[in-house]
Amino acid sequence: MLVPKHEVLSKEEAEELLRSLGIKKEQLPKIKATDPIAKEIGAKVGDIVKITRESPTAGKSIAYRLVI
Repeated sequence: MLVPKHEVLSKEEAEELLRSLGIKKEQLPKIKATDPIAKEIGAKVGDIVKITRESPTAGKSIAYRLVI
């Protein structure tokens, strides 16, 4: 409940995300590979992680991070 849902995007999902946003993966906010949640979900350097948070005002908030 205190930690939002984290999931590693597949290569195809990551490419589609970057194409739709019109950015390079290096422009995404970062998360370290040593972060406990990154270790828990098996994220590796270069992966893109999708973070889904419950929000009282927006319903759901989605953020993306590049694993470094």
